[in-house]
Amino acid sequence: MPPPTPSSSSSSVPRVVSVDKFCHRQFPLSYASLAAPYGGAKLDLPAQAFESLVNEHLAEAGGEPSLEPGYAPFCKHVFLKNGSPGGARLTGARVSAVPVTAANEHLLRSGYEARTPKELPVLTRFFPPGAIPEEELPVAEFLDVILYSREQINKENKAMGDEPNPEAAPWGVVSIKTQLVDHELPMNPITAMRNALGEEHGGSGKPIDRREYQEAVDFWEKHAIVK
Repeated sequence: MPPPTPSSSSSSVPRVVSVDKFCHRQFPLSYASLAAPYGGAKLDLPAQAFESLVNEHLAEAGGEPSLEPGYAPFCKHVFLKNGSPGGARLTGARVSAVPVTAANEHLLRSGYEARTPKELPVLTRFFPPGAIPEEELPVAEFLDVILYSREQINKENKAMGDEPNPEAAPWGVVSIKTQLVDHELPMNPITAMRNALGEEHGGSGKPIDRREYQEAVDFWEKHAIVK
């Protein structure tokens, strides 16, 4: 079944959220040239349609105050239910991280990667494309929509030498995680390290919290991203 489209009332809904360019790679229908090399979760609906759905959800939930807190004051979350058993789904996206088991551990690979050409490459661990058949990956039950404040996005763009973004929505979607639970999963430890390095290296400037970092290690020792 095709994903639902925004209702005709979308234009009257406050535009609290916009899809940031950093997240364009997750929307192959809208930005095919960017999505091709990206190994994370991809959504099978246009970016504009998803943006409208998020704003409609927020309007029904109470607006900006309903945003859930993230790892720093400039980060928030929106958790969208990706449909119900036997019912229509927002997307057909499958989970992008799975448990590491004795049966699949030998398939793991590692490599240095940067999410954009301007970022500092970091060492990552993952299951390469085709290692785990797509049909073995569960369809996501929830979408964790990760938002950064407009101020933070502009700050990071400036540090990376990007042109100023005229976007006015107060929050930008910077990443979407496809998962089976309706709460934030631990950040990948290497992402926390990149953030601590600062905006000029593609991070956010948020120092490492030792307790949160150890929780992330405990989780990601047992899980890995599927490319």
